[in-house]
Amino acid sequence: MNGWMYLVIAGIAEVFYAASMLRTEGFTRIYPSIFCLTFIGVSMYFLSLATRTIPVGTAYAVWVGIGALGTAAYGIIYLNEGPVTHCLFRTDSGGYHWPENSGRTQAAVGSHP
Repeated sequence: MNGWMYLVIAGIAEVFYAASMLRTEGFTRIYPSIFCLTFIGVSMYFLSLATRTIPVGTAYAVWVGIGALGTAAYGIIYLNEGPVTHCLFRTDSGGYHWPENSGRTQAAVGSHP
């Protein structure tokens, strides 16, 4: 198997452990915690195998990207979490926009159209 396949496996394992972390309830539930810790180990193992043939910076960036995208998709699809990018960045004006529930007031971040 080549380094890129190892990296994909590591990224998918990262999605599994990140998605299962909620069920551990702060690592106080034994079986979800074992599941989560197992996939942390699997992810790290395959990431280490991938770095044998892929530069570590590239491998890490791709691994994080797979994990972030996969975990966000999991949250949107299975946990009914809405995508938050529309709340954080305003593409119409190019300016930064704080989410309404962040506790900041409009005066703190400037006026919005």
